[in-house]
Amino acid sequence: MTWSQVAGMLASDFTVVCPDLRGFGQSFQPEDAKEHVNSSKRAKANDCIALMRHLGHSRFAVVGHDRGSYVAFRLAVDHPDAIDKVVVIDGVPITEHLERTDWRFARDWYHWFFFAQPEKPERAINSDPLAWYDKLSPSLMGDDAYQDVVAAISNPNVVHGMIEDYRAGLTVDRRDDMETRASGLKITCPLLCLWSKKDDLIETVGDPLQIWRKWARDVRGFGIDSGHHVAEEKPIDLAAALSRFLR
Repeated sequence: MTWSQVAGMLASDFTVVCPDLRGFGQSFQPEDAKEHVNSSKRAKANDCIALMRHLGHSRFAVVGHDRGSYVAFRLAVDHPDAIDKVVVIDGVPITEHLERTDWRFARDWYHWFFFAQPEKPERAINSDPLAWYDKLSPSLMGDDAYQDVVAAISNPNVVHGMIEDYRAGLTVDRRDDMETRASGLKITCPLLCLWSKKDDLIETVGDPLQIWRKWARDVRGFGIDSGHHVAEEKPIDLAAALSRFLR
């Protein structure tokens, strides 16, 4: 599990809940729907609200990395009465990524557009999952977490669920972002933006703090000296940053 080390460090001071988003890991697989709405970040945010209410939490903080950052953003926008703080890691709103698309984005983030295609992404991944996800390893994330990942990417249903997340990104999620921006609605709770210095977010979109200040009223943040898998590569630094912000 991506968050296992960080969650363990935070658990003595916070109640930590680490759900698998619908379509990912050991969560459920939603039915396919027009514009992939059942895999939208709004649907996943609603799942999180339902889960936390079931666990007895009507108000809570949310932390999301990469694809999870888009869900965290949607939680903070759609459910301001439930979210008191939000952390987004290695991400800006999807529409901000797309509006900055150039040859570099097409070269380095090509999977966004490949995954948007019908059927072919699943065929490519299912033919050799470990070759596709070759950046993951037991040395990076620990053997237990790695075996969980291998089990997930070896399941064609999970692969389809993960790909549907990207298809939703270029359809319903993009539309939801644009409608939010047009409405003038902004995140009202404090927002912490973190990014991996050895990843390419800065090169791709520019200053993420400047971008988030168009979407939220109270924004702060900084980079962590890590590659993209910051929770596995620099768990102590990430846990410290989260602890300071969430207290």
